[in-house]
Amino acid sequence: MSIEGMRNLCFSPKSSSSSSFSTSHFPSPFRFGSRPSFSESITDKTLETAEPMIMKWNPDSTTIAKVTSLFYENRKEAWDFIKAVNNLQKAMHLVAGDSNSEKLTRCQMLMQIAMKRLQKEFYQILSINRAHLDPESVSTRSSFISTRSSTSDYDDEDDDKIVVESISEVEDASSVAMTDLKLIAECMISSGYAKECMKIYKIIRKSIVDEGIYRLGVEKFSASQIHKMNWNALDLRINHWINAVKIAVKTLFNGERILCDHVFACSDSIRESCFTEISKDGAMILFGFPENVMKNSKKSPDKLFRVLDMYTGISNHWPEIDSIFSFDSTASVKSQALTSLVRLGEYVRTALNEFESTIQKDSSKSPVVGAGIHHLTIDVMNYLSILADYSTILSDILADSPQPQKNSLPEKSLFGFSDAEESPMPAISLKVAWLILVLLCKLDIKAEYYKDISFSYLFLANNLQYIVARVRTSNLKYLLGEEWLSKHESKVKLFSSTYERLGWGHVIDSLPKNPTVGTSPDKIKEVFKKFSSSFDQAYQKYSMCIIPDRELLDDIKTSIGEKIAPVYREFYNAHSAMVRRKRNLTCMIKFAPEDVENHLSNLFFWNN
Repeated sequence: MSIEGMRNLCFSPKSSSSSSFSTSHFPSPFRFGSRPSFSESITDKTLETAEPMIMKWNPDSTTIAKVTSLFYENRKEAWDFIKAVNNLQKAMHLVAGDSNSEKLTRCQMLMQIAMKRLQKEFYQILSINRAHLDPESVSTRSSFISTRSSTSDYDDEDDDKIVVESISEVEDASSVAMTDLKLIAECMISSGYAKECMKIYKIIRKSIVDEGIYRLGVEKFSASQIHKMNWNALDLRINHWINAVKIAVKTLFNGERILCDHVFACSDSIRESCFTEISKDGAMILFGFPENVMKNSKKSPDKLFRVLDMYTGISNHWPEIDSIFSFDSTASVKSQALTSLVRLGEYVRTALNEFESTIQKDSSKSPVVGAGIHHLTIDVMNYLSILADYSTILSDILADSPQPQKNSLPEKSLFGFSDAEESPMPAISLKVAWLILVLLCKLDIKAEYYKDISFSYLFLANNLQYIVARVRTSNLKYLLGEEWLSKHESKVKLFSSTYERLGWGHVIDSLPKNPTVGTSPDKIKEVFKKFSSSFDQAYQKYSMCIIPDRELLDDIKTSIGEKIAPVYREFYNAHSAMVRRKRNLTCMIKFAPEDVENHLSNLFFWNN
């Protein structure tokens, strides 16, 4: 609709006769020489004051009145105009008992002209002040007023002055427009022109809200449109929605509610009607988008974090949503937001189950080179580390899901928790611990693919240490706690000591318990030969292994070195002289003590 068409629609008078109104048609109050009553005297005085004012601004009388705004031309006169109209309304009540009263007819005609003027003013203020009445400006003004009203009288005046001056220009324009709109609305409503006032307000303000939703990148999509979108396109739409929801709630709808409550403060039913019609469509599109996505897109663990972002977008702003859409007529908006939360929560629970299934279905059988970190361990811990950043939201979601029966779960000791009935673990903690347990069980299976069992235990030590380190350096530590960490760190030590025993035990056992005690040349020869062979074999086998964690690497190298290097040095120092005197035994000494220490230092050199 064109602006001119809207003007014609909004400003049509209740009676076409008002355009031909002339005060000369009315007789003098003393035409018949009778003494006027008290009510007639009041009415006469009111007409005497109001008539010139109203006729001056009759939009159909002069060109100036057609193109000039009363409230922009002279605000004092505008307030006098409103006062005159209010007095006219009171005068009409005094003579309302006589339907044939010429004064009543005269008042009614003036009222029609005045209302036509106020409709025009109401429309102009709303239209011209779109920039100053945008929801952001209105929200800012409301926040500023709230802040100042709660500030102590003893606050620093200079600081207060700076704050006032920094927003004064926008605040002044917004405040003036809101004050004028409220004044006009109250006058029109009390004069019986509520429908005309509401119609103008709804048309202009709804267009602003609808435009705001569109500019935020939120559009209405059908189920088939969502279903046909590829993930990249849908992800872009979700990203727009996530960025939009905060602005829409805190600024767009909040600002609109503030403005509507202010302008129509005199009538609860009118402000409810206006706000509902203005905001409901846009709000239903905004809060209906997540449900639409959940119902019509394929569920996948990869999409979980986007879904959690959408859940957060509604959940974090629920107090504002509940407050803004508190009218009975906007209950469907809150219901839609809650429905979306339910759908998002269902998606999250399903995605977590799918993630568990993905871990269990991993079918890779090739042993990791060097007994290093399996890609499944890295992927799962990356996923869980990010998941822990949403722990508050996940706690809400999982708290609503049914908990498994106690006899359907393994012992809590396998989780890494103590079995304390009086302090049950939160659902989110149990879920994360369970997913890690599923991963560990899968790693146990993959460890069996190594032909040498010592590699299996080094593999388990590496992967569990990686898991423990990721837990300790992320928000997972708050979900699992020190007890869990302590128990799994003990398991790392158990795995590493088992690797040491299986991989290096034969080297340690090749040296005598009392290396300095004298023995026969043949026995010395056998010790040097056995040690050289077993040490060389172990070194060649494990020098290419990987221990990515520096702490674990140092612990294993230190432990092996302390059990081999000092003992061998003592044995070498005690018996090497005798070996050198026998040429046929010299070839038995393949490693000097320094060689052994250097070799041990260079173990797992792939980490360097």
